[in-house]
Amino acid sequence: MTGTDPDTAGDPAARQDTVAAVVRQWRAVHPELDTGPMEVIGRINRCAALLQQAEDAPLRRAGLSRPEFDLLGALRRTGHELTPGELARETFSSGAAVTKRLKQLTESGLVERRGDTRDRRVAHVRLTEAGRDLVDGILPEQLTYESAVLSVLAPEGLDELAVLLAELLGRLEGRMGALRA
Repeated sequence: MTGTDPDTAGDPAARQDTVAAVVRQWRAVHPELDTGPMEVIGRINRCAALLQQAEDAPLRRAGLSRPEFDLLGALRRTGHELTPGELARETFSSGAAVTKRLKQLTESGLVERRGDTRDRRVAHVRLTEAGRDLVDGILPEQLTYESAVLSVLAPEGLDELAVLLAELLGRLEGRMGALRA
């Protein structure tokens, strides 16, 4: 694996991270169990938790949370109005979470809601000019920040990680979709 010490790359027990310590402890208690899956899932979960704790600095400076930025980004990248239900699907959020975030973003003047002419129960959400300017202004800075976070990996390691995560995500999404059906 790129970016690891070649002397310890093949030896999970020699790795020095939080998950490695947990795996060593489980191996001491249950040496007969294969802890390999824990090394992958545990590290994905730990990375996700640390990234969430760090709270994307450019977003924080703009007074936005990642979920709020995701809503604004969904509206910007699709280029058209979306209903709250569509926004929930686009951002993998619950309807209640989207409603709460839309209220805050509306109060901040970043999005506008418009009622449907045929069905008053349906709302359409669009970016305001201020919302569009904010997304367009933050996105380059956010991508630079994310690049800095990932800069500890060699470019080829980063490419390999992206491919492997895409494969895992695609299979999980397909599997979860089949489980929901």
